[in-house]
Amino acid sequence: MPSKPKVVLGVSGGIAAYKACELLRRLTESGHDVRVVPTDSALHFVGAATWSALSGNPVSTEVWDSVHEVPHVRIGQHADIVVVAPATADMLAKAAHGLADDLLTNTLLTARCPVVFAPAMHTEMWEHPATQENVATLRRRGALVIEPAVGRLTGVDTGKGRFPDPVEIFDYVRRVLAGGGETDLVGKHVVVSAGGTREPLDPVRFLGNRSSGKQGYALARTAAARGARVTLLSANAALPDPAGVDVVHVGTAMQLREAVLKAAADADAVVMAAAVADFRPETYAAGKIKKKDGQEPAPIALVRNPDILAEISGDRPRPGQVVVGFAAETDDVLANGRAKLARKGCDLLVVNEVGERKTFGSEENEAVILGADGSETPVPYGPKDVLADRIWDEVLRLG
Repeated sequence: MPSKPKVVLGVSGGIAAYKACELLRRLTESGHDVRVVPTDSALHFVGAATWSALSGNPVSTEVWDSVHEVPHVRIGQHADIVVVAPATADMLAKAAHGLADDLLTNTLLTARCPVVFAPAMHTEMWEHPATQENVATLRRRGALVIEPAVGRLTGVDTGKGRFPDPVEIFDYVRRVLAGGGETDLVGKHVVVSAGGTREPLDPVRFLGNRSSGKQGYALARTAAARGARVTLLSANAALPDPAGVDVVHVGTAMQLREAVLKAAADADAVVMAAAVADFRPETYAAGKIKKKDGQEPAPIALVRNPDILAEISGDRPRPGQVVVGFAAETDDVLANGRAKLARKGCDLLVVNEVGERKTFGSEENEAVILGADGSETPVPYGPKDVLADRIWDEVLRLG
């Protein structure tokens, strides 16, 4: 019987420590052997009895407990992954400078497995140059420091620094473990668009499409788990923000274009997975269009939206930037895909067959990744994160 993956959950002293209980529960219920290592400050928020009961393992903050087992060395040496959640500004500083004044910081120095930090702090603390330099140092050494979420903080404050959703952190950790700690996208900035744009007709109606955004979100999650800095441009996707990802929410094709051009300025790769509306109404009705008895509705005149994929492919703001497009086809899939690849000028085109009961809203997908260099990589039917990983493999091959 295979052994359970060994997870060290480090908890530092922030108010978000209580949220780590949900992360711990998901890890233990999914078959992971979790050892919780809190700081003394963390125990002011959640007591040792809670951590021990939820993990089924003893809890200590001191290097002097169970000295014969040399815990300050053994815990890190035997772990498959170390997750610090929440990671305060103080903990990031200690980790970046190699301080070792308690059991958790000693564990971080002895760990030779993937180390993940999930920061949580006030916006000013996260944005302070000292914290940003510490984060850069940790990432340069191979640690995975996921981006904090944006939202309500302690008290009445709102901004970036919120502890990511524990469910999303769990998914992030699971992906890192599944990838064997592969961090081949460290140092890369990737931009991913997801979902479907909506073009308003009036205050209550719009032209849209069936895209759920799940493939784009899978691309964002897998890239983050492989160490990339990820900007996700989300068009009307009713999905939780992935942990470790900067999310920009947009509505229309014009808004998406503006966001893509801004985010792509320093990106190593741009993946246009969003379903962008080809047309928008020529005019917008300020009031709801009314149904009138005995009268047919007036025709709706449409105008073309900008071709974002062709624009970013033809005028790349960064040398060596890899651009990936998607083609949702209903017939002559490969022939239409090759024609679109040539027309758009991108490096890779992910082609799949779509329909009312195919792909849209599903957790699975199948596709062929076509390359401008003539390559053709079929990806059989399976989870969307598998296709996402294959796409990143191809991006790395080109980049």
